[in-house]
Amino acid sequence: MKTILLTGAAGGVGAFLRKEFKGIYNLRLSDIVPITDLSEGETFVPANLTDLDAVKAATDGVDGIFHLGGYSIEGDWQTILDANIIGLRNLYEAAYQTGVKRVVFASSNHAAGFYRRDNIIDHTAIPRPDSRYGVSKAFGEAMGALYADKYGLEVTCIRIGNVAMEPADKRRLSIWVTPRDLAQLVSIGLEHPKIHYEIFYGMSDNKQAWWDNSNALSFGYQPKDKNEQFFDEVLAAEPPKEDGDLTEIYQGGTFVASEAGGAPQKTR
Repeated sequence: MKTILLTGAAGGVGAFLRKEFKGIYNLRLSDIVPITDLSEGETFVPANLTDLDAVKAATDGVDGIFHLGGYSIEGDWQTILDANIIGLRNLYEAAYQTGVKRVVFASSNHAAGFYRRDNIIDHTAIPRPDSRYGVSKAFGEAMGALYADKYGLEVTCIRIGNVAMEPADKRRLSIWVTPRDLAQLVSIGLEHPKIHYEIFYGMSDNKQAWWDNSNALSFGYQPKDKNEQFFDEVLAAEPPKEDGDLTEIYQGGTFVASEAGGAPQKTR
């Protein structure tokens, strides 16, 4: 089996994927938080993403990387800079220096959160981040393109929606992805022979989705899960919001409204 580095492995998505990839890949798990509940086929390597030497030690000898590491929500500038920008650059550079060809980057829907919900966007949509966190994900996509085009890495960026066993609310109905569907997308990024630089959306087969995921489908993605079974129950449980609520207009939800100034409703 191939050995895959999973950064940010102590988080919730990392826990999901450890189960999905058991018996498929040997997993080298990395995080700043120790992971002690190792299963067969798993090893742990601590690494702070701001330490290039530590990241190189984690990447050395692996066949591919799924980069989940970093700060996973909105934060102050210094936190985002250290974990998601400097750390992300170190990840790409470490992969390049240690000869790892395949990198799958966990981008986010928040890299494009300022698109309206009545716009259907695809992999060609330019970033419109809704937060400092979203900016860091757009940066990660741009760095992925640089390292693919200039240095020969083979990079897939997955604009992940919400990873869960079932969608929790109206917004997440449209962006929901199950762990097994996300795992399939990651495996395509790690295994497909024709990857150079691609953007996929991390979504299951969702009714009333905001994203056209035809690029992922063209690489063989076949989502196994649909949101339709949850539709009526989720919508019935959520009270209607006021007209003009930015969190209802734009795809980024509450990230759009946080710290909003001026007239963001006129941005598009």
